[in-house]
Amino acid sequence: MKHGLLIDMDGVIYSGENLIEGADRFIDNLLKNDIPFTFMTNNSQRTRLDAVRKLKLLGIEVTENHIYTSAMATGKFLGDQGKHGTAYVLGEGGLLTSLHENGISLVNTDPEFVVLGEGRNFTLEMVQRAVDMILAGAKFITTNRDPSPKKPGWSNLGIAATTAMIEEATGRKAFVIGKPSPVMMRSARKYLGLETAETTVVGDTMETDIQGGVQMGYKTILVLSGIAKKEHLSHYAFKPDLIVSSVDQIDFPLKWW
Repeated sequence: MKHGLLIDMDGVIYSGENLIEGADRFIDNLLKNDIPFTFMTNNSQRTRLDAVRKLKLLGIEVTENHIYTSAMATGKFLGDQGKHGTAYVLGEGGLLTSLHENGISLVNTDPEFVVLGEGRNFTLEMVQRAVDMILAGAKFITTNRDPSPKKPGWSNLGIAATTAMIEEATGRKAFVIGKPSPVMMRSARKYLGLETAETTVVGDTMETDIQGGVQMGYKTILVLSGIAKKEHLSHYAFKPDLIVSSVDQIDFPLKWW
């Protein structure tokens, strides 16, 4: 039975613009041993090429085939809903590309879907238009529900905040595609061509990576190089299969392989 990894990026491979020590050796080991993996990120703004270029600057050379984003999962989901779908989009880059690749037409009137992703280029006027469309019957989709880091100087309101604003204005709950939603967790697994028992998730957040993996029946590895703190793990009703300080401490083959 083959095995593979769904790997989060920020907090696992890098922190902001800095490589987490040993992450380059970890990925090099996967490549040398032909272990299937993809970077699974909730960021819908960045294209796959953007992600590849950022990793290369940090000393990690992979291809676009190693990247799976919430934008890709969103495009596939909407494409599977039916041919010739239409969407009004509050988002940028990777999301627009993915919707186009999956046959979704981007429109400014009477859309079937309103799709929200990360971005800084849309205005409150555009948000109000989206609200009107949802009230008129459009279905509300958000690529993920990642919270703002709540840091001074942060230049992006945060998709969770924008989602909540539209939900309050419409009285409609968004259908969320990204982690920990089963939609993305399953879609990323299938992208790698793995079965449930062959899949391991590597992440730094209990609420997204680990929770999503547990709910899908995947094995999970929590790294403590990002958001999660070891002293807080007892607060959760679920637990990862393995806890390490960083990915450099992950030894292969894993004990469940």
